[in-house]
Amino acid sequence: MRADIVDVIDARVPLTKAGKDYKARCPFHDEKTPSFTVSSDKQFYHCFGCGAHGSAIGFLMAHDHMEFREAVEELAARVGLVLPEGAGAEDEPQEAGNELLSVLAEADRFYQRQLRKHPSAQRAVDYLKGRGVSGEIAKRYGIGFAPDGWDNLLSALASDETRRTVLLRAGLVVRKASGGYYDRFRNRVMFPIRDTRGRVVGFGGRVLDDSEPKYLNSPETPVFHKGREVYGLDLARTAIRREKRALVVEGYMDVLALAQFGFDFAVATLGTATTREHLHALFRLSPDVIFCFDGDRAGREAAWRALETALPTMQDGRQVSFLLLPEGEDPDSLVRKEGGEGLATRLAQARSLPDFLFEELQKQVDVRRLDGRARLAELARPLLAKLPQGVLQQMMVQRLAEFSGVGADRLSDLVVGKTSPRASRSAPGSDKAQLRKPPSLVRTAIALLLHEPGLAQGVGDTSDLVALDMPGIPLLLLLVDLLKSQPGLTTGALIERFRDSEYRGAIEKLLEWPHPALQRELNLEAELSGTLEQLRKALHAQRTDELLRKERLQGLGAAEKAELSRLLAERQGFGAG
Repeated sequence: MRADIVDVIDARVPLTKAGKDYKARCPFHDEKTPSFTVSSDKQFYHCFGCGAHGSAIGFLMAHDHMEFREAVEELAARVGLVLPEGAGAEDEPQEAGNELLSVLAEADRFYQRQLRKHPSAQRAVDYLKGRGVSGEIAKRYGIGFAPDGWDNLLSALASDETRRTVLLRAGLVVRKASGGYYDRFRNRVMFPIRDTRGRVVGFGGRVLDDSEPKYLNSPETPVFHKGREVYGLDLARTAIRREKRALVVEGYMDVLALAQFGFDFAVATLGTATTREHLHALFRLSPDVIFCFDGDRAGREAAWRALETALPTMQDGRQVSFLLLPEGEDPDSLVRKEGGEGLATRLAQARSLPDFLFEELQKQVDVRRLDGRARLAELARPLLAKLPQGVLQQMMVQRLAEFSGVGADRLSDLVVGKTSPRASRSAPGSDKAQLRKPPSLVRTAIALLLHEPGLAQGVGDTSDLVALDMPGIPLLLLLVDLLKSQPGLTTGALIERFRDSEYRGAIEKLLEWPHPALQRELNLEAELSGTLEQLRKALHAQRTDELLRKERLQGLGAAEKAELSRLLAERQGFGAG
């Protein structure tokens, strides 16, 4: 039993039957001619105009700004099912299980208990008081303390080697070169990092002496990914929805200070540059995101990186702004100096993304010169090409035309027609350069299976291809095995299976790729069979070359000589065929 993607989307965007699929104007960008298609067979939607695509779950997350679990619950309700508590977490890596989350929750309680009871905790308490953190805020954010020493946490939580291994996988201890383990966090104020469901997935620690690094985060683990998690988002969700805006700052202490002054819609990235995953998480809650960074060189560079990351996510209706503070100030120090009203005034004066982009670019050129204005157009062109096609992109092209003196129509052609990565999407197969370059065999095979999962049932044994040294082979073999073991999987189901896999990016690109065989409705079974046969020939050539190289360098054994003779004879047979 499943909720049909057609019904889910049609309830929000009226669909029209078009052959075996359905069409509509895309809800994610402005368009006059419908290019948004929905396939009931594949349980998959795709827009040829802006490239948006995904499953029913992905649509609800993008269109209704739902969290993953909320989207799963919505679909379950449509078919009369109620999810048990803890179900629907298909977005979590299977190998993580509940073990890591359980030990992280234990560590969280341990650190909080040490802040209250450990004999040396006063130093941490004094630090927090010195930074103006109230007891209420410390409690709300679960601030803790990791005492100095090599095995405080280890002794408290690890009763045997199995538990020590779990602590290691959770990033809480480090393996010694000589054997054994030691605590990763020592003599630090501890900040638990929670996912959007409020579960502790990692920690950040601020050292209490002159040791380096000053701030230390948990390493990447099966449940913790710095590029995905946003510090404080679990507590800020309600406030962000209430305020209809999210305030992004750089540090844990900034979040705590701002919350204490009533800015409870503030969150922070985890010592990394802002990612698209961060932005998608925030845009699900509010269409308005404000970045607040220090006004020094590092802060300006961080703001520019955030701008570049934000450009592809700027669907019409979304807003991104930038507030750069006076040099030497950060949000923590400034809100304590100027108070909540002072910061609120500054936030109201934050520069919009278009203004910030053009102001920063104009600093690099002399717009009084003709060649300076040409340089401005050239600098802006690739940035504007990253924007989704729509009203915002058109307005920014118009603004660039005013600054540069180049006609808006001409600039639009340069931005949308030639440099935009979406240009080929609006007219599948029209990219001549792409057509001139033969598609990768592995890419072709994966794309065919993603679009037509049923083809896997006609595929024979592919285990021999594991030896083929080509990019994408591991994904191809994984896909074949998965589809053969679960023949009912649709394209939409595959998207969800790989949502948090290392292969997610590759799969999304291949789902957007206009493969000629798919466009021309060729015999796809024969296309896939021929592609796999070509891969086997490539494997044959690879092994032949390996043996020839070894023969030249060091000679071959009897068995290898026999194998080489056979391969060379077969190669001649390929040529004759």
